[in-house]
Amino acid sequence: MQKNPSRSNNDEMRELLRQFDNLKNGRSHSFIEEESFERLINYFDEREDLASAIQAAELGIEIYPYSSLLLIKKADLLLASRQYRAALQLLEKAELLDSLDINLFILKTDAYLALDEQEKAIQLLEDALELFQGEERIELLFELADVYDDYEEFEKVFECLKLILEEDPMNEEALYKICFWTDFTGRNEESIKLHQNIINEYPYSELAWFNLGAAYQGLKLYEKSIDAYMYCIAIDEKFDYAYRNMGDAYIRMRKYKEAIEMLEKVLELSRPEEVIHEAIGYCFDRLGQYAQARFHYRKASHLNADDARYHYKIACTYINEAQYETGIKHLHMALKANRMHPEYNLTMGIALVELKQFETAIEHFANVIKARPKSVKGWSSMLDCMLQADLLDHADEYAQAAYEATAGKPLFIFYRAAIAFATGKTKQGLLYLESGMSKAPKLIKNLITINPKLLQHPQVVDIIARYKKSRSI
Repeated sequence: MQKNPSRSNNDEMRELLRQFDNLKNGRSHSFIEEESFERLINYFDEREDLASAIQAAELGIEIYPYSSLLLIKKADLLLASRQYRAALQLLEKAELLDSLDINLFILKTDAYLALDEQEKAIQLLEDALELFQGEERIELLFELADVYDDYEEFEKVFECLKLILEEDPMNEEALYKICFWTDFTGRNEESIKLHQNIINEYPYSELAWFNLGAAYQGLKLYEKSIDAYMYCIAIDEKFDYAYRNMGDAYIRMRKYKEAIEMLEKVLELSRPEEVIHEAIGYCFDRLGQYAQARFHYRKASHLNADDARYHYKIACTYINEAQYETGIKHLHMALKANRMHPEYNLTMGIALVELKQFETAIEHFANVIKARPKSVKGWSSMLDCMLQADLLDHADEYAQAAYEATAGKPLFIFYRAAIAFATGKTKQGLLYLESGMSKAPKLIKNLITINPKLLQHPQVVDIIARYKKSRSI
């Protein structure tokens, strides 16, 4: 019994290297077999000694000129040294000796791609598919899929993977890859049929159930996707991506408690990820559980301290609880990263209005408008602030600018009416009200929200009543 095979192999390799050294230096040597040359080539190649590997291949070919194996080995080495044309010539010789060695097709494909001859590579592989069956055909289909991927023929990538799974339904690599390409190409219906067929034959394939769920999810059939994921985790309870996708599906269905349960399971099974904590925070946010939402937003922030969004999200939870000063502190931290960010500035302005810091609020609303000149929310928030603070000297100019910037939104005609009434220009206000009602009568509610006392003005009530009557007719 051989006690130390590793030592024996090392001894054999040392002897083989000695014989090779004698051969290349013209000294007497023992006969070196074809397989031994292959071992020498692999030995040098593994040690990244390309020159010695090529030399071993050349000496081997001199002794065994009809060895397709050694010709293919040398061609592979020439490809590594970017001698693509020379490699192709060797492969042509090897093909005459053994036309059904799959390595010929793989290496020729690599050479054609390196020479930017995509059409030749594709034609070669498509022709080769007719020559091989079983595992070798599947290997060629993977190779062809990679070529299509490199040249952005993405629909054909999906086709190759589909063919693989039709031949080998449990091919793990293809099952993993087709999930991505189904989503990328949007071929969800085909994926559903394919994976239903696989499941009919192999009902305990967790990957097939997962892919089925992902395809349903791609079609926004969330309940069906969740059912498929449930089968997936019944087979493999530690399949974290199934829980992750179920969490997303429940969020889309606005079932936030169920989403939290699934996403917390992801945290149990895998290392912490900011995107998972952010999603859990969002769910608690939607449930009005702001302290819990903050906890997870902070967790996400610890995992990615450079992302200012989390300070903004934390600020929003405080503002929702009317803790405006604390919210503003976090908004300042968010704005340090991006001073002109429209959402951060808008929320800051809204919080400052609540604290009656109107002039500073207007500065932030102005930043929103600079960043997004067509933002209805930015303009309307600024005008609301001006009306609330009685800062009306230039308010009508801003309302006119808002009307022009937003391509004539009727809302800003009502703002001009509100400003005119607030500055005592009743006649002008009635004209604006008439104009606004003629364009968008439903928006009268905005004007009444701004100034409820206008309903005590008889002429205002008459105009509103007239348009309501005309609509009912």
